[in-house]
Amino acid sequence: MSSWPGDSIGVVGGGIVGLAIAREISNRYQGVGVTVFEKEDQVASHQSGHNSGVVHAGVYYQPNSLKGRLCRRGAGLLREYCQERGVRYRELGKLVVASAEKELSALDDIEKRALLNGVPGVRRVGSKEMEDIEPYVRGVSALYSPSTASVDYRGVCEALGEEIRGMEGEVRLNTPVTGLRETVTGVEVCSADQRWIFDRVIVCGGLYGDRLARLAGGLGELRTIPFRGEYYMLRSEVSHRVRGMIYPVPDPRYSFLGIHLTRNISDEVHVGPNAVFALALEGYRRRDIDFNDLRLMLSWPGTWRLVRRNWQHGSSELLSSLSKTLYVRQVRRYLADIETSDLISPSSGVRAQAVDRSGNLVDDFVLQEEGRILLVRNAPSPAATSSLAIAEYVVSLSSKP
Repeated sequence: MSSWPGDSIGVVGGGIVGLAIAREISNRYQGVGVTVFEKEDQVASHQSGHNSGVVHAGVYYQPNSLKGRLCRRGAGLLREYCQERGVRYRELGKLVVASAEKELSALDDIEKRALLNGVPGVRRVGSKEMEDIEPYVRGVSALYSPSTASVDYRGVCEALGEEIRGMEGEVRLNTPVTGLRETVTGVEVCSADQRWIFDRVIVCGGLYGDRLARLAGGLGELRTIPFRGEYYMLRSEVSHRVRGMIYPVPDPRYSFLGIHLTRNISDEVHVGPNAVFALALEGYRRRDIDFNDLRLMLSWPGTWRLVRRNWQHGSSELLSSLSKTLYVRQVRRYLADIETSDLISPSSGVRAQAVDRSGNLVDDFVLQEEGRILLVRNAPSPAATSSLAIAEYVVSLSSKP
């Protein structure tokens, strides 16, 4: 067994990426002490526990990007992990639907990426086969990915935590990190009146990634912008209209996939999410405003450039947030029989999205090394799908002397 450069590792962040990395270290390097720090009273409290539970097959992502490579590897690892640990997992399949001729070119591009990424079983289908797969869908063409699945991501996180503890690691809940710096003896991590020294620290801060990067002295040329994604559930009386997962062709200018319908592991159908600029890092509701969070976001030139460049799209997303009728109108492009009253039980999640100084949404995963601290600076979707593969990749980087 190869050795790890050090005896103790700290991992900041108890979401799925942080837990997967901690478990990978514990599993691969016996005798190395691993401690996970999580500020909430349970794991998966934010992005990992507030999503639609989709296991992406790798359809959308640029070939040879980290997203493209790690999504494909991660999906297979996650499937095996769920089988081993008894976590609920359902292979349901997904249609990406072109509802009009003008979307066919974008669908062609997605098909090329899917084939280059080696997505298993992916194929183009016409309107007749589309209706065989999803009888209520209407469109001119679609891309079908039979291996796209649904999983209980919170259950995955809990299983990862159990494994870490079982290998004599530690998951410290209710322990927000308030200090993080490299010293001559290692990396110092502080929380309230407590202090630890580790040989290396890996930071998977999600929405709080900027604050932790600032503590480590590695804020650099990226900032995290929170986007609220608002969901509904489909009434049980009409949920039979969605057998698996139905997605629109996404706008290639953005990292978000558009409002879609996904059946989950509990046989419920999620509708959404949209993508609305949140006014707080934990801005789960429209009225949630944190003026300190907002000040830091608005002090970044990239935020203003992002808004100026995309104000029309942003306004459309905001209007769909404020008007359920407009929200439903987007779904009717490819599922015409849905009524406003069919959408119930609104909820939301908040996604951390890196934006560069020029105002571009950073599309790929971004890792940043600051001495003996490794910062995961951007891990948007499909990070949950890719988590076990991200863990392999991060540990292979961090284990180099």
